[in-house]
Amino acid sequence: MTKPLVVCIPHRLGKDKAIDRLKGGLDRAARDFKQVITIEQQVWTGDSLSFHIRAVGQFASGNLQVFENFVRLEVTLPWLLAKLAERLAPALEQQGKLLLEHK
Repeated sequence: MTKPLVVCIPHRLGKDKAIDRLKGGLDRAARDFKQVITIEQQVWTGDSLSFHIRAVGQFASGNLQVFENFVRLEVTLPWLLAKLAERLAPALEQQGKLLLEHK
């Protein structure tokens, strides 16, 4: 079992607007990166998302919690992707900030 990858992304949108942005962003990611990532399951329960994805033939699962001023993403990665986790965290944080920036 690998250690989960945890990324916290600050925002100034408020909880409801952040959730709306995340839902739209996940839909775009599923469409734009379908050659690399497949979202097998995503279930929103209030302000939390549980998901299962397949990326480059590997399966990962995680959850995302939306708070008033930040989002916490926790992903449990398979061994192969866990080796890349240190490189993934900054990219996930950067993409999350772009998605959640105040517009």
